[in-house]
Amino acid sequence: MLKKLAVIGFGSTMIGIGVNGFILPFHLINGGMFGISIVFNYLWHFSIGLTFVFLNIPVYLLAYKTDFDYFFYGMIGAVFSGFMMELLLPLKGAFHLPIISSVILGGLIVGTGVGTMLRNQISPGGMDLLALLLSKWTKINVGIIAYAIDTVIIMSSLILLQEPRFLYSLLIVSIVGLITTFLTSLRPIQ
Repeated sequence: MLKKLAVIGFGSTMIGIGVNGFILPFHLINGGMFGISIVFNYLWHFSIGLTFVFLNIPVYLLAYKTDFDYFFYGMIGAVFSGFMMELLLPLKGAFHLPIISSVILGGLIVGTGVGTMLRNQISPGGMDLLALLLSKWTKINVGIIAYAIDTVIIMSSLILLQEPRFLYSLLIVSIVGLITTFLTSLRPIQ
């Protein structure tokens, strides 16, 4: 359990740094419940961390009924990720990089956090928990499933908000998806 808590701490911190330090300053979005939470923040100024936690409730109810371990560690991961999103909000605007550099660094940092958590069967949030459950049932790599879900969210946000800058968000999701797929496909150290 201590190892899982350490992974949750590391992954959630990386997500908070990547989103707040590199994605939010350019008003971009990430995939999953994080992305939906960010869209709600852009549209209605909702708290990203609190919105993230509340949006996760339906997926966690499904996990509770189907796989208690995924539910339990996913709940801890979602709450801690939401907390780190709020705690690390002061990083917004702390780095002054061109948009493409920010997108690449943000994607790498978030992907490392998400991939590390998913590699250890821990979800940082609802869509990733859904991806873990679907991966368990279908045997498809969790990174590929998460990438597909995230792409749909970004495309929907692009249509809804009609913001061409969200095309950069597709690059973020692609980087996160690649890093996550890579990390979750590594063999465990013997």
